[in-house]
Amino acid sequence: MSASRGASTRYSKGHVIVCFQSGVEIRFPIAANPHLSGATEAALSRIEVSPFGLHWPNLDEDLSFAGLLKGDFGQRSASGLSRP
Repeated sequence: MSASRGASTRYSKGHVIVCFQSGVEIRFPIAANPHLSGATEAALSRIEVSPFGLHWPNLDEDLSFAGLLKGDFGQRSASGLSRP
């Protein structure tokens, strides 16, 4: 589990769970993100938290808190098309 600026996160049973100090919790299935869905449990469990979002260093994947709060779990590109 990592923590930064009041947020902690963990991978558990196919889900990423982000808990904010305020009590707000975001949970999403890794299946919603093509870059995370095929990863190993070890790679999924290594999540770094920044003031702006989440980073998986072994997977080169980043998700912003702003996007997560809007329901964007990395399944779409900026153009709105599904990411490969």
